[in-house]
Formats: sequence, structure tokens, C-alpha cells
Amino acid sequence: QVQLAESGGGSVQAGGSLRLSCVASGDTASRNYMGWFRQAPGKEREPVAAISKSGGGTYRAGSVKDRFSISQDNSQQRTVYLYMNNLKPEDTAIYTCAAGDPRGWTDSRPQVLDAWGQGILVTVSS
Repeated sequence: QVQLAESGGGSVQAGGSLRLSCVASGDTASRNYMGWFRQAPGKEREPVAAISKSGGGTYRAGSVKDRFSISQDNSQQRTVYLYMNNLKPEDTAIYTCAAGDPRGWTDSRPQVLDAWGQGILVTVSS
């Protein structure tokens, strides 16, 4: 099993920045991709960004590609970071870390993923 723990959420004004972190523990070797989904009030969960274990593969949703970036640190526990810049009110959502099959992101199929964090709230005010 894999345990994922998120941190770094909070409230920010439009145009501001936040960094989310997700630390993985347990059987991380079996989960290639790791990244983030988000779910805004009244909307479906959507993929945001993900990165492969080697770092050679990344995914970012079109709506965030110019503003968000993803990186990782595998030196100790695998930790993935989501850097969110120029935040907009429409970025307000619960952001949840996940790990596993890249199709969860590329095909927008979160149901193929079986490792999830608890989720963390990001609020962007105008």
C-alpha cells in the first residue's frame, strides 16, 4: 500500500502563488506516476498535473499549463511538489494527491488510481 500526505494549501489572493507538497510512503515502487487532481464545489474531479518516477514524463492540464509546474524529490521519501502561480478564483478547489497509472491523468480516469491522499483546500479570493 501507498500512503500519501499533502501539505501547503491555504488561502491566497488572485495573482498569488502557493506550493503544494505530497509525500509518499509505503510501496511507492509500484506507482509510476504521482500528481494532483482537484475538485471544485459542484464540479467533477479533474486532473491537474503529474510526473513519472524518473521525471522524464509529465502531464499538466491545459487550464494550468502556463501557470502551474510540477517537480519531485526522490532523494529520501518520494515528494512531489505542485507550484501554482498567478492563481485565479477558479483554481479554488480541494487538491488531492494520487499515485499510479498515468492514464488517470492523461485519459482523465481517476478510477484507475488506487492511492489517494486526504485532500487539501486551496482558496483563491478575487
